[in-house]
Amino acid sequence: MNARTAENINTLARFCGVRNLNELSHNSLYQKYQLESADVMVLIGGCVMEGADLFAKAIRDGIAKNYIIIGGEGHTTETFRRKVHSEYPCIETAGLAEAEVFQEYLQKVHGCRADFLETKSTNCGNNITNLLALLESNSIQYKSIILCQDATMQKRIDAVMRKYAGKDKTVINFAAYEVDVRYCDCGESGNTLTYSKEIHGMWEMGHYIDLLMGEIPRLTDDENGYGPRGKDFIAHVDVPENVRQAFEELQGALGNKVREANPLYASK
Repeated sequence: MNARTAENINTLARFCGVRNLNELSHNSLYQKYQLESADVMVLIGGCVMEGADLFAKAIRDGIAKNYIIIGGEGHTTETFRRKVHSEYPCIETAGLAEAEVFQEYLQKVHGCRADFLETKSTNCGNNITNLLALLESNSIQYKSIILCQDATMQKRIDAVMRKYAGKDKTVINFAAYEVDVRYCDCGESGNTLTYSKEIHGMWEMGHYIDLLMGEIPRLTDDENGYGPRGKDFIAHVDVPENVRQAFEELQGALGNKVREANPLYASK
């Protein structure tokens, strides 16, 4: 571990954690997209609690006309349930889908709620296909949509949306958080990677690195990736050379940290 390790982690984080707006506000929406508000805002499962706090503020501020939470059970769900119940014992999370946990949190902590929940999704692909089915079944007409996902997976959820949504849709990405990793030479106590600020419900550092490292092979459009040249789960993504170099250096420094997809949560 050294300062270069932290720099490489941050390179991956900036690539994956897309935000198309400087801030989630009416002013920013209007300046960039000439929108007073978006038609739909979506909070997507697999996200830390910071995303729910951001979503609650968006509801209070009237950022969108419709609010939807998407999320069944995936590879991060059990960790998420434990975290929420540990911090908020009044919220019973056992057996709940991620969307249901988020809704309970919004109601008990923020006094607001989403308009619609989708509770069957298990991965980024059916997060979006189930979202689109929900919009259609509820006759929700939309031209603009804000997607809020965990920063590690925002780039991928955008690529899925680009694959399935029409080109006439304005897709606005706003990752749930932005944070840097810093290297600390702690002397006798050892070298440490730390976050630059507190993020509500943030992943343990090792898991955060695992998530980021797992994204680069998935986003790479080759025979092993999720793009059109591989599994064809997502639209094409260009992975810049500096991101690829950061990934390869991290592999060398940390060993094989690429998270394998869990077949339990594959689309049926």
